[in-house]
Amino acid sequence: MNRTVDVLVVGAGPAGLAAAARLAAAGAGRVEVLEREQAAGGVPRHCARPGFGADTRGRPLDGPGYARRSVRAALRAGATVRTGVSATGWAGPLTLDVTAPTGLERVRARAVVLATGARERPRSARLVPGSRPAGVLTTGELQRLVHRFGARPERIGRRAVVVGGDPVARGAVRTLRAAGVEVVAVVCEHPARRAAFGAVPVLTGAVASELLGRGRLTGVTVRGGADGATRHTLRCDTVVFTGDWIPDHELARACGLPLAPGTRGPATDGAFRTTAPGVFAVGNLLRGVEPAAVAAAEGRAVAAAVIDLLEGEPWPTGAVPVGVPTGVSTGASTGGPVGSVGPLRWVTPGLLGPVATPLLVRPERRLVRPVLTVAQDGVPLRRMRLSGSLVPRRSVRLPVRWADGVDLGGGPVVVCAEE
Repeated sequence: MNRTVDVLVVGAGPAGLAAAARLAAAGAGRVEVLEREQAAGGVPRHCARPGFGADTRGRPLDGPGYARRSVRAALRAGATVRTGVSATGWAGPLTLDVTAPTGLERVRARAVVLATGARERPRSARLVPGSRPAGVLTTGELQRLVHRFGARPERIGRRAVVVGGDPVARGAVRTLRAAGVEVVAVVCEHPARRAAFGAVPVLTGAVASELLGRGRLTGVTVRGGADGATRHTLRCDTVVFTGDWIPDHELARACGLPLAPGTRGPATDGAFRTTAPGVFAVGNLLRGVEPAAVAAAEGRAVAAAVIDLLEGEPWPTGAVPVGVPTGVSTGASTGGPVGSVGPLRWVTPGLLGPVATPLLVRPERRLVRPVLTVAQDGVPLRRMRLSGSLVPRRSVRLPVRWADGVDLGGGPVVVCAEE
């Protein structure tokens, strides 16, 4: 079955739902959202804790409440939200092949917004050796077991080790303890706030180096110490790998969109335009991972550029993004590339656009009051000293003035950090 819509949004998480609500309310025509899960709302559906803002009466919202509110907003605005529907590939520019409960479809749109989000790397992608015993989970799997299926310790395990020290690890600890599971330790490679984990022992500067047991997990070997050679075993029957996010970029790659080297998400300009005319990308697909509120804000922000396109504004053209070999065709592009070097893990957006926009920066390690240098075509343009610190698990947004002196139609821009 072939169908046509005005805007097709792929992914019904915070970014996709916010984009759909804003677009439908602005009169963008037929706005349709596709979600492969059986329920819309994205990751917040599994986060049964406060921290997702407040409702109209000022009461704190948990993740499921936030997700329900986002879905209602999109539907009330006039968007169509379809669940259990997967976009499997591209049949042409702005045309997607879709698998739905009713069968195969081909959907053509005037604009496509990719909002497929990010996922945690499983144990296999983290290259942790050992056998393949039961009891190895990611945070998402743990939350689904507990919050959606009401799993108890006999199904999850009695003693758990959590690997990772970011806010997601704190959420995993809370979920395990609420389910009646003893948390033996938190293992994290980078420094972590021990007080955030209460009485749970926190092993910093350590990594999980091997999983033990056959049939069922019996322990985790941890390597740490100043030389990384100290090893000991934590006895447990469950291990939860947290954080280490990667954008869910399969559909973007199938479209031929170049990925930004640092984020592994599709390169976009500040208006979330990709290198393919008519295709936008928002939310944690661009980099793993920011809070739901940040993803939703990006979903709302993309609406203006989508409406401009629907009203006939031409797609900007320019240079190929960082990381794309010379001579490789990527179609039209939005502007010159923006990249990072040194102790910065990534910067985004990865392309210059017609108008300068704020820049999101994340470091590889903790940097105290660093000086950021902006250079274009190898020529230094600006130096900025930040008043605070940069930490690996938190991004910092630089105001628009970071681009002072940058030629928005010029060559590559590189951002570097020095202590």
